[in-house]
Amino acid sequence: MQDKILAIIPARSGSKGLKDKNIKCLNGKPMINYTIEAALKNEVFSNVVVSTDSQKYADIARKAGAEVPFIRPDNLAKDESTTNEVILHAISEMENTNDEYDCFMLLQPTSPLRTAENIKKAYSLFKGKNANAVVSVCETDHSPLWSNTLDNSLSLDNFLDDNKNKRRQELPTYYRLNGAIYLAQVDYYKIYNDFYNNNSFAYIMNKKESVDVDDIIDFRLAEILIEENIK
Repeated sequence: MQDKILAIIPARSGSKGLKDKNIKCLNGKPMINYTIEAALKNEVFSNVVVSTDSQKYADIARKAGAEVPFIRPDNLAKDESTTNEVILHAISEMENTNDEYDCFMLLQPTSPLRTAENIKKAYSLFKGKNANAVVSVCETDHSPLWSNTLDNSLSLDNFLDDNKNKRRQELPTYYRLNGAIYLAQVDYYKIYNDFYNNNSFAYIMNKKESVDVDDIIDFRLAEILIEENIK
């Protein structure tokens, strides 16, 4: 039997870093539309739902084809509100209307270059591994072995040890969370509120697909890459 899967697209209004970035016009359409469209292209989801505190955002999301069956309460739209709270609230709201799900996938609108194919492959990995969770990652741009803390003196004494002071090609490959895809079994997540355990797996995405828009530099990069796709 096929899983019943809920796509949750969180879109809080406002942003301190880049004002209203979730709906900022990116190459002719609101940035959130890229995520909505990628989700709708898949036959994976039973419902594609946007969780937002803004009626304006809700109208934009509905116009793009997403469902907005509830408006997120103010207490879940603050800077200190957690993604975990938003996920559990969305699941609860849908269950209150007799919609129950086997799995959910969180798709943040700040990853506009994540594709429908990425979503499909992440779900295939999830099913193939019989996983509790799958989270997307990408290679780090710079090895964490080249990083360290600095004290007030800014001294570089012992900043790198001898084993770390190697050429990039000689270092192991490190990966980081890219924020594009978080997939989990609903029953598991309700208990543990977490994506990371011994039955969780990484779905690897490339650098281009992993662009995460947090500031204007990220936004301009996304513009350039999307323009190249159009050409």
